[in-house]
Amino acid sequence: MSQTPVYKRILLKLSGEALKGNDNSISPEIVHQMAENIKQITDKGIEVALVIGGGNIFRGLSASRKGMDRTTADYMGMMATCINALALQDGLESIGIPTRVQSAITMQQVAEPYIRRKAVRHLEKGRVVIFAAGTGSPYFSTDTTAALRANEIDADVVLKATKVDGIYDKDPMKFDDAVKFETISYIDALQKQLEVMDSTAFSLCMDNQIPIIVFNFFEEGALEKVINGDASAATIVK
Repeated sequence: MSQTPVYKRILLKLSGEALKGNDNSISPEIVHQMAENIKQITDKGIEVALVIGGGNIFRGLSASRKGMDRTTADYMGMMATCINALALQDGLESIGIPTRVQSAITMQQVAEPYIRRKAVRHLEKGRVVIFAAGTGSPYFSTDTTAALRANEIDADVVLKATKVDGIYDKDPMKFDDAVKFETISYIDALQKQLEVMDSTAFSLCMDNQIPIIVFNFFEEGALEKVINGDASAATIVK
């Protein structure tokens, strides 16, 4: 494995569900593990921007299917991502990583407003930038937020962190005969309606030729391997 990173600036998309502990709240242990994994690459000089979901607290789409107004539900989901962003900020700064949370919804007491030029400047100064509150508009997922922000900050790649080592033709946690894709095109990912990211996110990356790498965030050393160009334990969408 090459020890020279092949990416300079990345957008890392994390699942809010991954923060859950046994009591369904935010687990400080998991937050710390996430922070330590991220530190492995910031120590190499990689510029890191993060988008984290809010599914461990509230899912707007699920609530809307149960009768809640979709716009209201989505704004509640955005608030959930802000809670997770602050938890992750605390975890990162507790191990010496300077961070900034930028929110697409103004909440000046706890986060900066999202300003693209300011976000890029933070990255250039070695700070991890956490983008919270999605796009600031309903009907857009945090996957779409990740693709949008990656384009805006000129990220080299979108890294989609999951609990499995790539994209499969069906859920490998449920089906023993699930087949993994080593690489897959954006078009095939869209046509096969693979659920790892939504169609808007795939389309945004396709239109601007930003590769997406799906990998197991909790596999030891996996993030560092991906950064160094070793995608043997991942799937590349390009």
